[in-house]
Amino acid sequence: MNTKHRYIFEKGSKKHRCPNCDKKRFVRYIDTETGEHLPEHYGRCDREINCPQQEYNNPYLDGYAKAIWEQEQGNKTDWKPQHPKRIKKPVNKPKRVFIPVEVFNRTRTEYEQNTFIQNLLTRVAFPFEVQDIEKVISLYHLGTVQNGYRAGANTFPFIDVQCNVRAVQVKQFDEQNHTTGTDFLHSIIEKHHTRNNKPLPEWLEAYNKNETKVSCLFGEHLLSKYPYNPIALVEAPKTAIYGTLYFGFPEQPTNLLWLAVYNLSSLNLNKCKALKSRNVYLFPDLSKDGKAFELWSSKATEIQKRLQGTYFHVSDLLEQLAPQQDKEQGKDIADYLIKQDWRLFRKQDIKEAPQPEPEPVETSTREKSEALKKTFFSQPEPKPLPKVEVFQPEPIIKEQPENWGNDIAELETYFSGIKLPTQPVKLNKCSTITDCSLFIESHFATVKGNNGNRTFLPYLNRLQELKQVLTTKFN
Repeated sequence: MNTKHRYIFEKGSKKHRCPNCDKKRFVRYIDTETGEHLPEHYGRCDREINCPQQEYNNPYLDGYAKAIWEQEQGNKTDWKPQHPKRIKKPVNKPKRVFIPVEVFNRTRTEYEQNTFIQNLLTRVAFPFEVQDIEKVISLYHLGTVQNGYRAGANTFPFIDVQCNVRAVQVKQFDEQNHTTGTDFLHSIIEKHHTRNNKPLPEWLEAYNKNETKVSCLFGEHLLSKYPYNPIALVEAPKTAIYGTLYFGFPEQPTNLLWLAVYNLSSLNLNKCKALKSRNVYLFPDLSKDGKAFELWSSKATEIQKRLQGTYFHVSDLLEQLAPQQDKEQGKDIADYLIKQDWRLFRKQDIKEAPQPEPEPVETSTREKSEALKKTFFSQPEPKPLPKVEVFQPEPIIKEQPENWGNDIAELETYFSGIKLPTQPVKLNKCSTITDCSLFIESHFATVKGNNGNRTFLPYLNRLQELKQVLTTKFN
């Protein structure tokens, strides 16, 4: 058999499309006896570095030359031609389309028709001040559906950290602020055009191709504006609004910044990536048999492993104190807060005559539990309620000097000298540590990088509180 020089590269400057990279830089083999090209995948690409060659591109390496010779000799052959393995081109996902600003801006008006807003001003047990309602509207860009079958409904926009409007949830409420209908702005617009036999706007045609609509957190746009606040994460936007109105606005860096995921199943890694390096408190709704709490606890553990420097605390406050009936009804924090006087939850708004600050009196865990239970789970006549510091997830242990070096060194010595528990540790009434090692590592990084900055004092306090818990538990 003499096939050494029968198949050669085609001479000249003519180039063909490469079966691997699809670039027109491919030199094909020809049969010198017939003058014809070999099958199109036999050849060499000029882009040898960027287009790795496969053995089937050479007729002498894959058995093609031998098979042709045997056929010409009248011999049978079992050889079969190989099909080229083309390099798959990357699949370009459709670019995400956002709701146009001009469409979104049409919702930001007519608040006197907005049932949700008017309820907060006049119909709840303890109406809020106008300036606070205006502030929360501005903060979260709440709006109103002005006409149609959802007229008077409130709009909750999901705006990402780049200030793109990803979705606008529409909620209709009765005069007790109970939800009577749920929709989305893009769906309302689509139904309007369909009923009137009008073509959909180009942006809506493209928007409907988005794989997911609610793809960011409610309030996510506030993360860059308030980079130091601890995060309170709840299910529904309505709950985030209530939390802000009761516990204060995020101008104070120690105040919680309230965000929402949309619903129970929407807590996931993609949404939580925006929370990287933040301290996050999760408040799941109540549910029968505590399934919502268990689901969020499990998800939070997995998400925390994937987000370096982020710490999640899943509050079991409602799980511990709520009656079974409330659990079966799926109530949330908002259901309890709205029955209380918001002034009692915002210490800075309580104006009293100057007087010496009393010495703090520490109550027992049982007393605190009873106080909370009395506050949230009974309905007596309005009267002064117990202090709510116990509800806040950042307890103050003691006053700290401007330099925390000694405290940090003391804590490092303590934690390095003990065997850390691998099981979850209950830090306080509102927080359970699922991973002590990660908790300690992230908190030390924060206090060392912000030594003496009182904004970050809660991180030092939590380390001291953990030390107290572990000391009590193992001594």
